[in-house]
Amino acid sequence: MTDQNPNSAVIGWQEYVALPEWNVPPIRAKSDSGARSSAIDVVDFEELPGDRVLFHVALSKLNRDNLVTIEAPIKRRTRIKSSNGSVHDRIIVETTIKVGEHEALVELGLVCRKTMLCRMLLGRTALVAGRFLVNSEKRYLLSQKPASTKHKKRRPGKP
Repeated sequence: MTDQNPNSAVIGWQEYVALPEWNVPPIRAKSDSGARSSAIDVVDFEELPGDRVLFHVALSKLNRDNLVTIEAPIKRRTRIKSSNGSVHDRIIVETTIKVGEHEALVELGLVCRKTMLCRMLLGRTALVAGRFLVNSEKRYLLSQKPASTKHKKRRPGKP
């Protein structure tokens, strides 16, 4: 039997997760205890002076022009080995996620997830430390699909 933190929130294997510091409305995220790190779907990014990065978060799988532009400090750089064995360099940023009423500070790798079902992946490092327990049989235990909203589109000619 494993120890369980009584303050842990039970989440489904999919949830809608908001990023309040970046004004990103709830996007669909997959809880994946098999993945070590977490990732967010970005259309592109540009490294800036002073260890900062400018990137565009994709809010929709179907409409890749539905974006939120974010500038954030680079927390670190790392190499990620994917489930198919390929290795990629990744920029890692840090922000607060909100699942239902529960918040946690997490690291997110910037990556294109356009072929994936979910715009975000929550790996073990985001789930551990008593933050969340995952019920792999259920979806959306703490969240529900948000109402559709319009967001700023990327300006023509911008990367």
